[in-house]
Amino acid sequence: MSYWFLDPISRTLVTASGSSAMRGLFSIFVSPKIIAGPSALQRFVEIVSPICQKKRAYVVTDKYVDKLAERVASAMEKNGFLVETWNKAEPEPSLENIKECAQLMKKFEPDLIIAVGGGSVIDCSKLAWILYERPDITDLEAISPLTITSLTPVTIALTSLGLRKKAILAAVPTTSGTGSDATSIAVATDAKARRKIPVVLNELIPDFSVLIPAFPMGMPPKLTAGTGLDALAHAFDAVMSQWATDITDALALRSIQLVFKYLPRAYRNPRDLEARYRMHIAATMAGLAFCNGGVALTHSFGHSLGKVFNIHHGVAVGIFIPYALQYYSKVTDKYLEICKALEIGARTKEESLARLVERVRALISEVDVPLTLKDLGISEEDFKENFEKLVLYAYEDPSNFQNPRPITMEEYKKFCRYAYTGRDIDF
Repeated sequence: MSYWFLDPISRTLVTASGSSAMRGLFSIFVSPKIIAGPSALQRFVEIVSPICQKKRAYVVTDKYVDKLAERVASAMEKNGFLVETWNKAEPEPSLENIKECAQLMKKFEPDLIIAVGGGSVIDCSKLAWILYERPDITDLEAISPLTITSLTPVTIALTSLGLRKKAILAAVPTTSGTGSDATSIAVATDAKARRKIPVVLNELIPDFSVLIPAFPMGMPPKLTAGTGLDALAHAFDAVMSQWATDITDALALRSIQLVFKYLPRAYRNPRDLEARYRMHIAATMAGLAFCNGGVALTHSFGHSLGKVFNIHHGVAVGIFIPYALQYYSKVTDKYLEICKALEIGARTKEESLARLVERVRALISEVDVPLTLKDLGISEEDFKENFEKLVLYAYEDPSNFQNPRPITMEEYKKFCRYAYTGRDIDF
């Protein structure tokens, strides 16, 4: 299998595009139109109706949020749309699942695609959309975010697939964590290889993100915790990333404040509408921040841990936040901006970092998520048996491209062992 992020040229070009020299010349901020609030659905319908001439809406969802998808479909039908709903999106959609969605999408020929669900549903919609717009594309996993247009001299450009000739895309998230409604990223799963395949294109930013406060109300506490930590990992890494800008910092820091304040409330009381709404906003803000500013170790480790040991994505990335902070701190003190946002006072940088890590661990524990890989239920035998694969997948993951501190394979191994037992990163 030919994955774009394993190609040496692609890895070099993407990493170089995020260097301080390049980012000093220009940066690009991409975002959907965001409609938020109790009446967001009706307002969305009013805005999108004049845009879609065919008025054919294809709703992608899963069996868990069928009723919410029905509400969206009903609102569209009342405004003259012909609607077809596909509710077979898988958790962490496989390439086969995405192709099935795309085949039925082609038969219906929509000019509006609406994803109603969590990150997996939105990712499935994005990737099926590519296959609908571009039936000539057969290998999603080979699509690189950058294209070489000349070798003498080397000239690169952002990859463009020419989407939106057939349909536009709207995302209506029902969970508060992935931020996929606001990102240019979609993740598929290669079921045979048991690894995640990220597709990164600016064109994948949804045209609309519709944030309805009541939609995440049905999330159980465990899912609330996992998705909330996913948003927190996005925000923390976006601040620390070498790709960060003043715009992404503002979004990420505010998102962190919201998560610390409202995640425990949403976890303890699933019907707390204010907490749900604020977490919904926090997740989208964190999505915007990491889409434009990057993530790093939390997600390279989290992607690997999630697939190798079948750990929920949000838990898998959230558990690495304290360790990543400690690792980054050897080359950057941007964590002090997070300390300031959380009103953490200290006399020295070292004390500030220690208190920040303590606050993060306290929040993770407050929502009943373990702090070590061992406490996730991974036995020493399974850890040793899968160790090399765990480290290799993390090392190869494209999240490393935004890492503020380059990491070697040996350091990855050491990092993994520390996270297994809960030892502070001291290298």
